[in-house]
Amino acid sequence: MSKGTLGVVSPGDMGHVVGSVIANKGYRVITFLDGRSDVTRRRAERSNMEDVGSLENLIREADVVLSILPPEIALDFAGEAADFMRDLGASPLFSDCNAISPETTLKIDTLMKNAGSSFVKVGIIGPPPRRGVTTKFYASGPHTGQLAFLDGDGISYRPLGDEITRAAALKMCYAGLTKGTMTLQTSVLTVGELLGVSDELQAEFSDSQKFHWDLMNKRVPFYAADAGRWAGEMDEISKTFMDAGVSGNLHRGAAEVFRLLDASPLGAETRETLNQDRTLDQAINIYADTVRTIKGPKKDS
Repeated sequence: MSKGTLGVVSPGDMGHVVGSVIANKGYRVITFLDGRSDVTRRRAERSNMEDVGSLENLIREADVVLSILPPEIALDFAGEAADFMRDLGASPLFSDCNAISPETTLKIDTLMKNAGSSFVKVGIIGPPPRRGVTTKFYASGPHTGQLAFLDGDGISYRPLGDEITRAAALKMCYAGLTKGTMTLQTSVLTVGELLGVSDELQAEFSDSQKFHWDLMNKRVPFYAADAGRWAGEMDEISKTFMDAGVSGNLHRGAAEVFRLLDASPLGAETRETLNQDRTLDQAINIYADTVRTIKGPKKDS
């Protein structure tokens, strides 16, 4: 497409960086910040994203809408956007870039068809794009060519064909391993602390599971900052697995683990405010204390 206007909703951890990349390509990037936090407003300003005040105005002005949201609100947002498209007679291309199941993707596809808008499903794999780090945008649907301009400057745009659910399926399977592993690592360490064998368990991991041990030390102390939105992603993965005929219980449990981390004192942190000096032991002690608080005191037998 020629240089035009892109709506990015919303300027969160991923969205504001993607918005900045697109703005640096010479596009006008818009969002709406009504009711959003000061942190979100600062992100948008830092990324040269223009506040147009409302979703209605965004739909009216945008040539393309990128939905980058927590997965549990992706479908409702698409429905609101489709309603405004019909009311305004507007038909921006709509791209859902969220961690949602193929089933949820099909529901959004129907919404956009009924609204007269083209739809591209994108599955994002990787951290927000930055110097030296490439973020992959796997895309599917018959209109993927209309988003080819996203490619470059830290974004690798990878079309997967015309079948609309392919990008969602890939994202669900990939995150089923990566984020599923996050919750497994956190769970075993937390239970080891609760059962009084933390020192011995960590020593054994250090000796015989060095790959996992290194990842645990590097990442487990910081998962809580993202755990709230990752829980919804696990729900979508559970649904995907069940629809495919495989048990969804593993990732239903993963969602519960992320909700536990989100309920801990560390769940109030963001990527901007988290304590980078926190150790693995400190984090596990906090997670274990959260479990004890939720369970309550032991009853006398």
